[in-house]
Formats: sequence, C-alpha cells, structure tokens
Amino acid sequence: MVNLKVIYFEKSGPQNTDSTLNSAKQRAEELNIKDIIVASTKGDTGIKAAKLFSGFNLVVVSHCTGFRESNSQELSHEKKDQIEKEGGKILTCQHSFGGIGRAIRKKFNTYQVDEIVAHTFRTFGEGTKVAVEITLMACDAGLIPSGKEVISIGGTSTGADTALVLKSANTHSFFDLEIKEIICKPREHR
Repeated sequence: MVNLKVIYFEKSGPQNTDSTLNSAKQRAEELNIKDIIVASTKGDTGIKAAKLFSGFNLVVVSHCTGFRESNSQELSHEKKDQIEKEGGKILTCQHSFGGIGRAIRKKFNTYQVDEIVAHTFRTFGEGTKVAVEITLMACDAGLIPSGKEVISIGGTSTGADTALVLKSANTHSFFDLEIKEIICKPREHR
C-alpha cells in the first residue's frame, strides 16, 4: 500500500498555479520523472513552468492557431521566445479531443466520440481533461515518449489547477493511457 498526499483546491482557477507547479515538481523529483507537459494558452503558466522545471523535458502546449478566432494565435512571440529561452519546448497543434469532431458538431449540431470523451473527463474537472489531452498531443508530436510515466499539468480557463501522473500514449492508442496518480485538482470545478 502506498499512502500519498493529494491536494484538493477549494475552487478551480489561476490562484492555484504556483501550488500546482510546485507540487508537480516535487512529485516529479520523488518519482524521477523527467517528462513534464503543461498547458499554457497565453504563455504565463508556460513561463513559470519553464523557470521551475529547468533541466526537465518540458513541453508547453498552446491552443492551435485559429482556436478562438481565424488566423489568430493566443501565445505571443515574446512569451514563446521566453519559454524556449528557459529550455521549454512549444507545441501548437490541433486538440486531440476537438478536431474534425468539433467541425461536425458546429455544422450538424451533433456530438462525435472525441467531444464525448472530453465531456466525460470534465466530470473530474476541466484541468483533468486538459492534462490527458495535452499528453496525447505531446506524444503525437514526438516531444515525449509514449508508454512512459509523465506529469501533465492542466487548468480551468487560465493558470494551472490540476496535475496528474500519467502513463503516456498516442491518440491512436488512447486506451493505453493510464491515470496513475492525482497530485492535485480542484474540488469544485463547475
């Protein structure tokens, strides 16, 4: 039996970012995990993570270009450069749980499997959905290996409030992914 501390934040949100990142780093060091994935839409969380996870294989995952508005990228060049200067890698690509299925929903007003999976993960909180999704995306891009324990950090809207230890997998091998541990997550997330 393993007795681990799990942090449950009262509410979701960016006020949990520093605690989430620090808890994730502590667990990464305890488990000797070197691959860290973190979601960062505008770059602020990515910069904090890049500074904290120096010496790790840090992958910062942004929204795909056009996510909010056609031809628009929410991660500025300046923040991208800062993250890379600190040693982080940037991944900007289509979301695993919202590609062609989202287009079908918008056009035909019906949900597809990828968005049903996303909504299922959201029952554990938005950060859980994000942490799983960005791990799949980072594997698909070849920035982290599949089949290995990683730490993935997600959030609810802005900042970070969820950290998980996962066995990574590619999107096409989704059912090989395992949530091994919850490091922290919000208790209230709706």
